[in-house]
Amino acid sequence: MVSPLTRRLITGLLSLVITLGVLVPSAAAIAPGNLPEQPPEAHLLDDADVFSRASRSELENRLQEVGDGRIDARLVTVRRLDYGFSLRSFGDALLERWSTPNNSTPMLLLLIETQNKRAAVVADPELTSQLPESLLTSTGRATMATPLRQGDRYRQASIDGLNRLATVLEGGEDPGPPEEIVRTTLPTNVPTKAETEESDAFTWVIVLLVVGTIVPMATWWVFSR
Repeated sequence: MVSPLTRRLITGLLSLVITLGVLVPSAAAIAPGNLPEQPPEAHLLDDADVFSRASRSELENRLQEVGDGRIDARLVTVRRLDYGFSLRSFGDALLERWSTPNNSTPMLLLLIETQNKRAAVVADPELTSQLPESLLTSTGRATMATPLRQGDRYRQASIDGLNRLATVLEGGEDPGPPEEIVRTTLPTNVPTKAETEESDAFTWVIVLLVVGTIVPMATWWVFSR
């Protein structure tokens, strides 16, 4: 028989486990208010910790090159968004949070969420003439999201997105989203299950026709002699 003290201990442990199970996912989620109030000194904020040291250095340099000092380009990665936020609304809120009088340079934010392998791009309204909304949407949903879906290629997604936006900012023509790879099935001599069944059925039909023809003829020949 379980003593009252043991029962209370078990109840307490179960409550603790349930509480931790509820709090841990919430703690992993992030909202704009969880990030620094001011834009960090580094242009790359890898909160999801998906880049190697070499990739971080490469991306930091590339972000500083974009816009040639006329644009404050930044890349932010998160693991999971807080309830009620889409990646786009998260970016808009973060853009508003970081666009302060002390930071007069128009800001360009590239965002990656690792849980759902999504990407988005938001920009200061001052950049609308150079970077229309259709370009930002396509860059996030196609140019950046494609490498993410093809094997968590976070560095490639970031480089591809930055290169596309930089091309337009430098006055070049938008290269557009990456071409979709259409996978085709190569021809094969191995018959399918349906072809095999059809072939077997045809063989049995021929055998039955032959037997049905030869047996009566042979019987007639034997008895007619």
